[in-house]
Amino acid sequence: MAGGGTKAWRFARPTNPALAAAGERSIQRYLLQLHACLDERGPRPVIPLSHGDPSSSPSFRTAPEAEEAVVAAVRSGEYNGYSSPATALPARRAVSEYLSRDLPYKLSHDDIFLTCGGTQAIETVMSVFGQPGVNILLPKPGYPKHEAHAIFHRMEVRHYDLVPERGWEVDLEAVEALADENTVAILITNPNNPCGSVYTHEHLAKIADIASKLGILVIADEVYGHLVYGSTSFVPMGVFGEIVPVITLGAISKRWAVPGWRLGWIATCDPKGVLRKTKVTDSLRSFVNLISDPATFLQADC
Repeated sequence: MAGGGTKAWRFARPTNPALAAAGERSIQRYLLQLHACLDERGPRPVIPLSHGDPSSSPSFRTAPEAEEAVVAAVRSGEYNGYSSPATALPARRAVSEYLSRDLPYKLSHDDIFLTCGGTQAIETVMSVFGQPGVNILLPKPGYPKHEAHAIFHRMEVRHYDLVPERGWEVDLEAVEALADENTVAILITNPNNPCGSVYTHEHLAKIADIASKLGILVIADEVYGHLVYGSTSFVPMGVFGEIVPVITLGAISKRWAVPGWRLGWIATCDPKGVLRKTKVTDSLRSFVNLISDPATFLQADC
């Protein structure tokens, strides 16, 4: 600047403290730093142990029928526009019918909110409940994006332990001790990321009972649903919707090996209508109206 002065830019404010705190909880920044130090063209193979992208392995491929349906939808020219009720409704109905197969009651399309992948489902739920003064119970160890989005939305995070000696089950006594009148939810990941455990019907029932006793809802991240090994079958948390309201997060990314397609959902598994009566469903709908829809041609293929 002429005269050697320094211009005062009005946008030069201190970093948003909520964003800075959330960034510290995300593992992505550290992975990028590590990858910057690697020579992927070197003689030694690089084994990525830090991501859950099944499509990177030749052992995991999505069904050819799914790929052909996407190609047909794109070539039809009918799904190049914005998403609309006409395209979203069949997709929401398909997701509700798919999830209802494992539940003792039926979900409707009104119980389903479509998102751009599981990450946006997490962001949406944390946005709806996030406000100063409330707290949420998250597992330790856990998936970093749960905590990052909770902190960004000004929630206090309280960690409960997963017990390795009991197959990484939830420390139920700790959950009860951590909760207070400002606790809004407990989040579980089942099948678990990063531990790989699968909760039994009996253990999930105990989680439902404690959440009901505390007057909090259960947020169930089930993006790995039905991707299980061993003798323990996957049981969706929504099975216990009669006991406690459940918000289920899911996506096609893992089971169908297409994380790049970015199609996820939020399902309100709440046959008693508690989430509707408390306006949580209205808040979810309002927030979903503010964000981007999944690709229209993907909705057409649900």
